[in-house]
Amino acid sequence: MDKNLHPILKSMLPIVEGISKTFGKNCEVVLHELKNSKKSIVAIYNGHVTGRSIGSTMLDVGIEAIRKGNDADNILNYRNKSSDGRVLKSSTMFIRDENDEIIGCICINNDISEFVVAQKSLEEYLKTETKEEVSLGDVPNNNVNDVLINIVSETLENFGKPVSYMNKEEKVNIVKRLDEQGAFLIKGAIDYVAKILCVSRYTIYNYLDEIRVNG
Repeated sequence: MDKNLHPILKSMLPIVEGISKTFGKNCEVVLHELKNSKKSIVAIYNGHVTGRSIGSTMLDVGIEAIRKGNDADNILNYRNKSSDGRVLKSSTMFIRDENDEIIGCICINNDISEFVVAQKSLEEYLKTETKEEVSLGDVPNNNVNDVLINIVSETLENFGKPVSYMNKEEKVNIVKRLDEQGAFLIKGAIDYVAKILCVSRYTIYNYLDEIRVNG
């Protein structure tokens, strides 16, 4: 460690270590010193992510940013790549001294390659030939018409969250949206919506009372 390292940069060392240990081995955290022509790493954890060590230079995105000089802005949550093709989710945050001059930066490079592969696998697995839900579970077909099915299906799809992950407030919101569309004027709607939202028909009545009381 350079004994002449700026005190503000020294104070960042525990933060660099703390971030790396919090997010694990796939998270590279780097402290750069930007002093005159010197743009090198003075501290690094999990350097295997990009294959760098103390004394190595910045990645291209950081170098491009500091060309703006003291007007450089933080670059947060961007996609990057290592020299060996790893996909990185990165952030570059500049550190300024008491005169508001940039003296260094902390860079976080999180290797998300495995998540990218998993995401594509999940997309392939979840892909279906049609968006329509064919099965109505235990709800008898003669109690539900196609209009109601479509209203409920579209409302849930627009909400963008599986029913199993919804809390009460979110379910009330779904019921409110359905009520605004006139869904509960359709015969069998109470029982059908109760089944879809995994609650009792009396709970749906309570939701409707709550909605109409609150306007």
